[in-house]
Amino acid sequence: MDLFKVMAKEGHEQLIVFTDPETGLKAIISIHSTLLGPALGGCRFWSYKTFEEAATDALRLSKTMTYKAAISGLNLGGGKSVICAGPQEKTPALLRAFGRSVDSLAGLYVTAQDVGMTLSDLETIREVTRYAAGIPEQKGGSGDPSSMTARGVVYGMRYCLKEIFGSDSFRDRTVAVQGLGKVGRQLVGLLHREGARLIVSDLDASRVKAVVAEVKAETLPPARIHTAVCDIFAPCAMGGVLHSATISKLRCRIVAGAANNPLASWADANLLQRRRILYAPDYVINAGGLINIACETEGYQKEKAEERVAGIAENLSRVFARAKEEKITPLEAANRLAEERLAKARASRSGG
Repeated sequence: MDLFKVMAKEGHEQLIVFTDPETGLKAIISIHSTLLGPALGGCRFWSYKTFEEAATDALRLSKTMTYKAAISGLNLGGGKSVICAGPQEKTPALLRAFGRSVDSLAGLYVTAQDVGMTLSDLETIREVTRYAAGIPEQKGGSGDPSSMTARGVVYGMRYCLKEIFGSDSFRDRTVAVQGLGKVGRQLVGLLHREGARLIVSDLDASRVKAVVAEVKAETLPPARIHTAVCDIFAPCAMGGVLHSATISKLRCRIVAGAANNPLASWADANLLQRRRILYAPDYVINAGGLINIACETEGYQKEKAEERVAGIAENLSRVFARAKEEKITPLEAANRLAEERLAKARASRSGG
C-alpha cells in the first residue's frame, strides 16, 4: 500500500513515526486535520503484525476523529496514535518515551485513552507532557471517558428505537453487545437498568462470565454474535467486523454501538441500507468520550458534559433527516454534514 497516496486521497496532514531504542518504543501518530483545532485522539496500545497495518489503522482512525469532532460541534481536529507492542511490553519508561514524542509536537496533537490504555497510563504520560487529556477527575481532568461513551450510545440507541419502532423504550427490546471491554461492560449495565434483554459476547470468557452473573444475559460465541436475533446489534470491540459476509447474516433492525470503524469499509453502509437495517454512524453515536474530554479543556463540569453528550440524539436526528431528504445512507449524510463544517473552516482560514 502506498501510504502517501492514501494520505493525499483522504486529506491527512501528517504521519509521524517515533522510535526509542532504549525503551523499545515504536509509535505512530497520525494527524488528519487541524482545521477546527488541535488534533485530539486516543492512543491505541496494540500488537500489530506489520508497520503497514499499524499505520493504516492510525490513518483511518484519525480521519474518523476529525469527522467525530466536526459533527459534534467541537473545536478540535482529528488525530490518533498507536504504540506497536503487546501488553507485556508496557512499561512506565516506554510510556514516558511516548509522552515525550507527543510533547515534541507542541500541542498539534493531544493524546488520550484508547484500547489497551488506562487512566494510570495517561497519568504516566502526563508526567512528561501537558498534551494528554482524560486524566483523573481528582487531578482536574474529566476521568475515564468510557462511561460517557456508553451513556452517549444509549442516548443514540433510544433515538434509533424511536425512528424504527415509534417508541424509545428498551422494554421488550433485545440488544446484542459484541465486546465487553470498558465501554461494552458499562453499556450492558445501562441497558440492563433500562429493561433491555441482553445477548453478549467477548473473546475473554471471564468477562462474559462476570456479565452473565451480574445481569443474567444470554451469550453467543464471538464468531456468532452478529447472527443474534435482536432489535439492536451493538459492536463494541475492534473495527472492521461488518462486511459482506457478516452483514448478510445480521438479524437485527438497528446497528448502533461504541466501536470505532465497525464497517470494514464505508461502502458497506450501502449493504446495511439494502437490508433495511438502520445504521447509526459510529463517530456520531460514540462521540460521548470525545465530548467529555473536550469539556476538560474548558474547566471540567460533569453536568455540562452530560448535557452535551445527550445532544448525540439531536445529532443523529440531523443525520437521519439528511439521509431521507437526499436518499443516501446515514453514513453518507453524516460525512456530508462533517465535511460541510470542515469546508467552512477551510474557507475561513484561506480568507474565502
